[in-house]
Amino acid sequence: MQKAVILLSGGLDSATVLALARQQNFACHALSVDYGQRHYAELTAARRVAQTLGAAEHRTIRLDLAGFGGSALTDASIAVPEQPATGIPPTYVPARNTIMLSLALAWAEVLRAQDIFIGVNAVDYSGYPDCRPEYIEAFERMANLATKAAVEGRRMTLRAPLLHLSKAGIIKLGASLGVDYGLTVSCYQAGADGGACGVCDSCRLRRAGFEAAGVADPTRYRGTPNDAALTVSGQSV
Repeated sequence: MQKAVILLSGGLDSATVLALARQQNFACHALSVDYGQRHYAELTAARRVAQTLGAAEHRTIRLDLAGFGGSALTDASIAVPEQPATGIPPTYVPARNTIMLSLALAWAEVLRAQDIFIGVNAVDYSGYPDCRPEYIEAFERMANLATKAAVEGRRMTLRAPLLHLSKAGIIKLGASLGVDYGLTVSCYQAGADGGACGVCDSCRLRRAGFEAAGVADPTRYRGTPNDAALTVSGQSV
């Protein structure tokens, strides 16, 4: 099996990408990043997803982007917006995908893997500049200029299979691959137990995606009857 590094946030999109890479017979080395984000429920979710979808390995790398701040996800003094807004929202984390992809690229070189998967989407998304097709293309070019692996003939491929899918299309794809979206956390301000706020941009996009896909939404919104503890292999988390 060819090895691949999968950036795994614990959210809906990255879980779908992991399932797709597994379906394509890659040995998946999942990478999550603890970057000082507002909540850690998504990292707990990433562990659940990696275990359930059969990742060959799952690692979490710690960084301190909160030391810079500049985002509602890394700076408690900046509120997460709860109404739709124009332009790039304050939940954008400066250079986040560039930093995470660089870590994935470094690990791929060590693993002698030539494929990196990321779950970015440029259709139903929050307008982040590092989710655009031209960014993905540019990073792949850089990866093949900057690495020993590429210079020696092992070309690196950056795969973003969800790039041109709607959120509904992503959900339909994941459902066909057997992804249990009840294991995932997408909310920007989830509770410690993973309960979603239901009002942030990520929650709105997720809820609309399930509605458009005609798939039952398993998300645990805080204060609703389905807001109960998740379990993995019979153990509460």
